[in-house]
Parts: sequence; structure tokens; C-alpha cells
Amino acid sequence: MKPSMHIAVIGYGSAGQALAVALSGDGHRVEVFERVPDPGPVGAGFLLQPTGLSVLWQLGLLDAALEHGAVVRRLHGETTASRTVMDMRYRELHPALFGLGLQRGAIFELLDRAWTEARRIHCGRGIVHVDHERGLLRDDLGDEHGPFDLVVVADGSASKLRAEIGEVVFDRPYPWGAQWCLVPAGDWPWPDELRQRYRHARRMVGMLPVGTRPGDPIPRLSFFWSLPAAALPDAGRDEARWRAEVAEIWPDAVERLQTTAVPDGLAQARYRDTVVRRWHRGRAVLVGDAAHSMSPQLGQGVNMALADALALRDALRAASALPEALDAYQRERRRHLDIYHFWSRWLTPLFQSEHDVVAGLRDLLFHPLSRVPGGRGQSLRILTGTRRGWFGRWPLPPDFIERLSNAGESR
Repeated sequence: MKPSMHIAVIGYGSAGQALAVALSGDGHRVEVFERVPDPGPVGAGFLLQPTGLSVLWQLGLLDAALEHGAVVRRLHGETTASRTVMDMRYRELHPALFGLGLQRGAIFELLDRAWTEARRIHCGRGIVHVDHERGLLRDDLGDEHGPFDLVVVADGSASKLRAEIGEVVFDRPYPWGAQWCLVPAGDWPWPDELRQRYRHARRMVGMLPVGTRPGDPIPRLSFFWSLPAAALPDAGRDEARWRAEVAEIWPDAVERLQTTAVPDGLAQARYRDTVVRRWHRGRAVLVGDAAHSMSPQLGQGVNMALADALALRDALRAASALPEALDAYQRERRRHLDIYHFWSRWLTPLFQSEHDVVAGLRDLLFHPLSRVPGGRGQSLRILTGTRRGWFGRWPLPPDFIERLSNAGESR
């Protein structure tokens, strides 16, 4: 391959941003195509796991993320009757590990500021066709771009280009979605925990500390309200009823929403379950949710997108030809991802469904089973993103572990 390639990246979400930083840092000429006129963060907040943090560390962005994010040491879920369903602590896997709650706006700005090498981004240009053999793009205005040596499709879970590039096994929407918003943390009593409360599997409220963002020093929480996707268009139109329903699940959480406009102050999220057998064709390759969108139940979306970006960079470094690089990239990421697709698909009905009997069994058995010796470590590895295949482990460099240990001691 050429030591410096001309690369098109379609989409400027977390995957596209990380690709722009990583590939331009290797001397490639990167052009980004983003359909919205003014790119910005989409969503409220998320939990960066050790896998995602290790990618930021390799990109030189870990310190900036730690400056803004909220260290999360425990994940706790309970029923409305205060019965513990989930209780996971990072230290039980390794004393240095933790998650980092981060605002979408914070990660967007950190990655955006880091792309300084020959920056070129085309906004308001939705790509509608990719000629994967010649590396040519056509946008929604009818203009043609290229040719490019490599086209990276990172246009998200609702990708319009997935079927042109990949061999799609299935691509279907999840029947459940969510409403999101950010609220001031104030004197929230669980500043280093992701807390969730459940009423069967029909309703879930989540509160995640997500720290600050550049230009806004107020620590915030990310609020999550699970609903059937079909109910999202009307959710909150009757504000009093909406607040009463949330209060039935968790009064402490709804108190934090006193200044939140309902429904206008709530973002909506919908999810897809997508399996693609082959991620690349010709000069084009899928990355992030365009390649492997899944339920948010395991909270791995951004982490997997960041890992994809670094894996593609490394595959391009190591291979002598583009087909070899793209094959290596897909093999490496599938070894990591397939187990998460499996567990995400099977765990989601336990937390987002109308199956009350299944939810009842979850409430009785999920926590005790997670305490079984051997099973505990497996559960924690799935949680932290460090499971690779059924029994393998995602490698975390010793220098990175040492950096996390120092950061954890100072927080």
C-alpha cells in the first residue's frame, strides 16, 4: 500500500472522529463527509469502559477525558421494591480499573480538537452512493468526490450505505428505545456509580454521572428512561402523567428533572440489531455501528467504535495490500465483538420487554448467579469490554493500567 493514502470517512460521530485523528496522525490524507450542516454531539452521556479508555490513551487523549469525565466504580441495579438485581464493582476484576462517565459533548469536542493534521471536512453532504471499486462517492446534491484509496463508512446504526458495502445477514430495529437528557448532579448521593431502577422489564430509569464538558464546569448526570419505540413520539406530551410515571419508578431521579422541559428537553434514541457477515468490499469498509449495531444494554457502542478505529489504523500499518489489511481488521474486531452481540441479544429481553415472568426470574436469579465463583469474573469481563471471544481477554497494556491506577488514586 501507499505510505500515505487518500482516505474518505463518511460520518463524523465518535467512530469517524477517532478515524480522522488516528489515520491523519499516520500521515494519511483524510477527508470527512458529514450529512448535517453543523456537526455536533448526539445524545446525552455514556460510559467509557477500560477498552475505550485504552484507545483514548493510545491517541494521547486520556488525560483530557479524565479531566472532564466522572470516575464510575460500581454499577448497581434494583427493582422498585429495592431488591438488588445487579451489583458490579470494577475493583473485583482489577483494583486499577474503572469506567468513565462522559458527556457526548465532551468526547465530541476532545476528538474534534485533536484532529489537527490537514483537516478537511465537508458538512451538509450526505453520501448516497459509494463506487467501492473506484473509490468514488456521490452526495445528495449530485456531486462526485474522489477517487479515494480507501472509503470508510461510519454513518451509524441507521447506515444508508451498509448494504452497498457489506454482506448483511439481518438488520432490524429494536422494539424498545429511550428518552435521554442531562441534569445538574448537585448533591447526588452516588457520584461514582451508575444506578438503575426497574419495574419488571417494562420500565427502566438510569442515572449516570458524566462530569463536565469544555466550556461548562457544572458536573452533570445522564438520565435514561426506557420505553417501547412505538411510544416515543407521544411520550411526555402529558407532562404531569410523564413525571408521575417516572416518580413511580424512582422519586429521587425525577426530582433532578424539575428544570427539564418535557418533552422538548428530552432526546429520543432508537436502536438496531445488525449482523454483517463481510464488512468490506473493494476499497470500502464498514466501521462502528454501521458494521455491528446492537442493543445499548451492555453499553458498548462508543467503546467498540473507538476500538474499530484503532484496529483499522493498525491493520493498515501492518499489511502490504489493502485487501489483506481489511481482512485483518475484520478478523480482529469480530474476535472481540461477536460475544457482545450474543449477550446483548439475549440479555435485552431481561431488561426491555413485556415479559413479566422473565423479569421476575431475573429479579430472583440474576444477582445470585453473578456471585457464583468463576461466573463473577466472566460477568465483569463482559461489563468492562475486556472479554475477547468466549474465554480470551482483551489486552490492556501495563503502562495503561499504571496510568489508570494513578488516576484512580487521585480521584
